[in-house]
Amino acid sequence: MGHHLLDALDEQILKMIAGNARIPFLEVARACNVSGAAIHQRMQKLTNAGILKGAEYVLDPERIGYETCAYIGIFLKEPSTFDAVVKALEAIPEVVECHFTTGKYDMFIKLYARNNQHLMSIIHDKLQPLGLARTETLISFHEAFSRQMPIPHAEEEKMEKEETEE
Repeated sequence: MGHHLLDALDEQILKMIAGNARIPFLEVARACNVSGAAIHQRMQKLTNAGILKGAEYVLDPERIGYETCAYIGIFLKEPSTFDAVVKALEAIPEVVECHFTTGKYDMFIKLYARNNQHLMSIIHDKLQPLGLARTETLISFHEAFSRQMPIPHAEEEKMEKEETEE
């Protein structure tokens, strides 16, 4: 995985778009005191470098009928089934995240269900047939906050890189 140095303009752009992905490039350009073309070029550079992974609308699960958010630790019967289980999890629309983890779980997933009854149905009808040894479920009562990663300061990164090279 490549680590990219960001300059002050990159930082300013990332901070603005992290707060509002729909902000017009010209508004970003005005705030950064550069041209709209410069912002467009920087956005392309940040996308090509893999720093930006696109823009998306974020659905509010509760407002579309999914009132239960659950995190489930998965224990596999056979560790060799990782790839097949991941592929099967991708086919379950309620599963929105899947992570390989250290610790006691082989995998950790996040899913949304309409209610607790629907959650139980997902676990019994969709997850258990995947060859799992067992699962542990945590239900989230409320998301306190969610945010983007902080943008590293260019000067701090430059100093860290120089220290590493010494």
